This record gives sequence, structure tokens and C-alpha cells, in this order.
Amino acid sequence: MPQKISIKTDGSAEEKIKAAARKLFTQKGFSATKTRDIANEAGINLALLNYYFRSKEKLFEIIMLENIGHFFQGVLLIVNDQTSDFYKKIESLVDFYISRLTDNPDVPLFVMNEARNNPENLSIKFNLMDSYFMIQFMEEIKKGKIKKINPIHLMINILGLTIFPFAARPMMKKIRNISEEEFHTLMQERKKMVPEWIKLMLEVKK
Repeated sequence: MPQKISIKTDGSAEEKIKAAARKLFTQKGFSATKTRDIANEAGINLALLNYYFRSKEKLFEIIMLENIGHFFQGVLLIVNDQTSDFYKKIESLVDFYISRLTDNPDVPLFVMNEARNNPENLSIKFNLMDSYFMIQFMEEIKKGKIKKINPIHLMINILGLTIFPFAARPMMKKIRNISEEEFHTLMQERKKMVPEWIKLMLEVKK
């Protein structure tokens, strides 16, 4: 008779695996990370990892969806903060996006893939159009301080200028031979540059 594998589980094992996987996926990327590497980092055997998550792909999906949930929560805190002004929110959003994506560079490509193949996984209530940020945006227009434009253009500009470089990161590294250190420096520079660009785009010329 085939010998049965005995697996002892405890409440912390699953979190240890997820923490180890999150660290390795961030450091090495999805392709370069092996399930055995995750098991070793978590200090558990491979059978226990497979018992909880079945595959590297499933584990990656769970971690990315958790990251996206935390990401959206952080954005909502910024856009609904009634103590900061309109342009301060733009600075905070840009800083938040770039900081979080630096820690989780695989998120943009994962989101685009999920949006195409499994849009139901991204059905998180996240409506920036109803945020305090948008109320401030409309007030700035009424005061004549910024151009009267569709607010969707504003969000596309913020998202595009902060998120696209991370989505294009593999191509940039291959074509331009940019190192991780150089890419990180570029992204830190964009924290200051992007809010300035957006302000210039919105300002009413006198």
C-alpha cells in the first residue's frame, strides 16, 4: 500500500508561506521564484505549501489580489482626506502609487491580465468619481483656477504617468539596459516631476 503523507498544519503556516512568497516574488519576480524557494524561505516542507496553495500560480494570484485590495484602501484614504488640498492630494497619490509599485512591481501587469481574463476578481468598489478629491477638483474649476476638463482625463494622466513605467519596466530593462538601481532612481525622481507636470497641464494660462 502507498504510504500516506502526514501533514501537520497550524494557524501561522499559511501566513508564513504568503509572507515568504510575497518577499521572493518582489525580489526575484514570478518566473524566477520556485515553489521550493518559497518553502525554504518559509521554513516549511514543500508538501505543506502544496497542501495550502496547490501551485505557484494560485499563490501568486492570492497575494496579488491581497496587494490590490490594500492598494485601493490606501488610495481611498488619500482621496477622501478632507484635511489636504487638491494639489497635495495629487502629490500624495503619485508618491503612494510609486512607493507601492516599487515594492510590488508585478502588480500592473497582473491587474491588466486579470482585467482581461478574470474581471470579476477586480470587482472592488472603488469609485474615485464620488471621492472628496473630485469635489475639490470641481471647486477648483468653478474658481477658474484650473481648466474645465473631463475628470476622467485627470485620472488617466495620474495613473498613466505613475503606473505605466512599471508596466513597461521589463521592456525598458531589455531595450535600454536599465538596471534595477537606475530604474529605482528614475521612479524616485518621478515622485516630484509628475505632480509638477499635472499642475502645468491643469493651470489656466493668463
